[in-house]
Amino acid sequence: MKTYGKFIKKYKLFFILGPLLMLTEVGGEIVLPKLMAGMIDEGILTAHNMDFIVHQALTMLLCILIQVSGGIGGHYFSVRAAVNFSSDIREELFNKIQTFSFKNIDEFSTGSLVTRLTNDVTQVMNITRMGLIMAVRSPAMLIGGVIMAFSINARLASVMLIMIPLLGLSIFIIMRMALPRFDHMQKSIDNLNSKTQENITNVRVIKSFVRRNFEIDKFNEASAQLRDRTLSAMKLVVCTMPVMTLAMNITTIVVLWRGGNLVVGNEMLVGSLSAIVQYTTQILSSLMMVSMMIISSTRAIASIRRISEVLNTEVDLTDDRAGAKDKTVTNGDIEFRNVYFKYYKKLKTYILENISFKIEGGKTLGIVGSTGSGKSSLVQLIPRLYDADEGEILIDGVNVRDYSLYNLREGVGMVLQKNVLFSGTIEDNLRWGDKDATMDEIRQNAGYAQADGFISNFTDGYNMELGQGGVNVSGGQKQRLCIARALLKKPKILILDDSTSAVDTATEAQIRKTFATTLKDTTKIIIAQRISSIIDADKILVLKDGKIVGEGTHSELLKANSEYQEIYYSQMDREKEVS
Repeated sequence: MKTYGKFIKKYKLFFILGPLLMLTEVGGEIVLPKLMAGMIDEGILTAHNMDFIVHQALTMLLCILIQVSGGIGGHYFSVRAAVNFSSDIREELFNKIQTFSFKNIDEFSTGSLVTRLTNDVTQVMNITRMGLIMAVRSPAMLIGGVIMAFSINARLASVMLIMIPLLGLSIFIIMRMALPRFDHMQKSIDNLNSKTQENITNVRVIKSFVRRNFEIDKFNEASAQLRDRTLSAMKLVVCTMPVMTLAMNITTIVVLWRGGNLVVGNEMLVGSLSAIVQYTTQILSSLMMVSMMIISSTRAIASIRRISEVLNTEVDLTDDRAGAKDKTVTNGDIEFRNVYFKYYKKLKTYILENISFKIEGGKTLGIVGSTGSGKSSLVQLIPRLYDADEGEILIDGVNVRDYSLYNLREGVGMVLQKNVLFSGTIEDNLRWGDKDATMDEIRQNAGYAQADGFISNFTDGYNMELGQGGVNVSGGQKQRLCIARALLKKPKILILDDSTSAVDTATEAQIRKTFATTLKDTTKIIIAQRISSIIDADKILVLKDGKIVGEGTHSELLKANSEYQEIYYSQMDREKEVS
């Protein structure tokens, strides 16, 4: 309640008016059988009093109008409360995910987060709406019906006191059995969403490797698991309605049989029997609604737990240190001091071990090493995509933990190993670097990244619509667009994580030349597979198994470092073979 109370408080008027107006509807529904009984017993059978009959009919009509007004108003405010409540939860959930570090995101699958934002929130909305309508209406009708039935004939109404506890026990047993099944069902939805997202995102790879049948089998397996778990949960829900209907029919038969005997024996009037039959139907209907609400709540409880897992996740990257918002990256000096890091804290081995180096602002740092040596992991520590486990990372002499995340990341431009573009125009994507940039600035920085030429050749130029992930541009074009986007940010530190691997050597040389002339005051960190990409760097780090095994300029490393020599000469040999 502490987690969700703030959302309820925001719409408390709707949460109050909805149930209150539903009580108005219940009041009318409870009074009507009593009025009908009076019309039959006193107006028709006993006195044949037309004035009384008309009076009762008008009173019933007034009750119906009040009942209808209350029902419409109750549903309206209940729906508004539920929709606004769930919308705020969805926004809070999305905002919380945006604060997650990479480590936090790693704890949840993408498909699971999507399910929690959509399906689980929808379940909460449905149970909130149903609760506001039924949670007051059904108990009120149950209590009111029992009171009115006993006021007419206590001996006949006592029949219902036997059925109510039995039905309550049945509902409780069904709920206990349904809760874990709904939890498993939601996890199967997670799995199916993950499989679907992975398949659609990587459809080109699937087609190129002719793995369609394999992926179809994987999808069918996940779909079958969801089907089986859904059927397992729904079997219990399906049982509820027949049980309730059987109980209602049996109770009605018993009431009619006993009541008929009372009418025949002149111990009860026909109108009173008719009213008790109607109250019996109301009472059992309210029990049925309560049971359906409870069964639905079991699925909603599973969804609420999953939403709460995200909302209550402790974000491991925070920027709440005193004075953090006042510090900004001004020069771009970077220093690592005895840094250790691993992704999974339970593992004994580190991804990075005892990393120490320093690069001055405006200089260029190259990083090379074999696959899995820790190059990408190292640079991700600079903008705090992850935090180091031990040691310190300093920018301009200040520990990165002492910056606000916003100020730190504003000072760092990063082109990740996996280039990501978003749906929208090329201009929209480039404006991620600077939303207020002029078109001249956009074109200028696109030119620095050697992208302006191919953009201008498109029919719509910078207004060309990109597909999701930039699927309608080539790998090299996508890399250059991502570089242009990072340059527009005008960062003090620019990190390029193997971001020119799909670009030809001539174009890459032009990009490097631009860096040397236009980014003199920017610290440049370049991770590369090709030695030619970093040959002019002021300092080069050679990584192997998470350790620095070489540090110096190209000429220094070529003379004294065996790891660097091996990389360099193997590339030279390949170039000779190609030529």
